Amino acid sequence: MKVSLSQARIALPELVNRAAYGKERSVISRRGTELAAVIPIEDLRLLERLQDRRDLAAAKRRLANKDKTISHAAMKRKYGL
Repeated sequence: MKVSLSQARIALPELVNRAAYGKERSVISRRGTELAAVIPIEDLRLLERLQDRRDLAAAKRRLANKDKTISHAAMKRKYGL
């Protein structure tokens, strides 16, 4: 379901109930630009698990290629932190 931001302000309780109990996803937009979504918590948990797996795989690749890594201090210098 797609709703405008102004509609979402009014219908937020309904959008949350549809996500929680009907497993429905709602996309919120402003002037035709999609901004955010209300999704079932199960969808969020799945996205988090997928992200964790991706991060773990990236970390394992980095550890396997130690010669291509840079130190924390070098990273701070590079990005001006």
